[in-house]
Amino acid sequence: MSQRTDGRGQRAEAMRGFFCALRSALCALVVILAPHVFACSVCYGAPGDPLVKGANNGIMFLLGIVGFVQIGFVAMFWSFWRRARQQKRFRESLKVIEGGVQS
Repeated sequence: MSQRTDGRGQRAEAMRGFFCALRSALCALVVILAPHVFACSVCYGAPGDPLVKGANNGIMFLLGIVGFVQIGFVAMFWSFWRRARQQKRFRESLKVIEGGVQS
């Protein structure tokens, strides 16, 4: 196992490092620019395209579902509150007046 002591080995190592950095920079550039080059009309935002209209309708439908479920929770808790109030009134009406019976 002999190590190179001349300048060719150091130069080759420096070139490998340079090409590795260049390859990494190119990969990063491709990752950053690829969505803009290959974006469909929904991602790109063409306002009149049928795909965009369909995506917007889907979003509105899902928001409607979420709103419907939230309204259901509010109605359920309001019903619980009403029933608890009714039960409290019923319990208070059944209380016996204390001190009415003397022995």
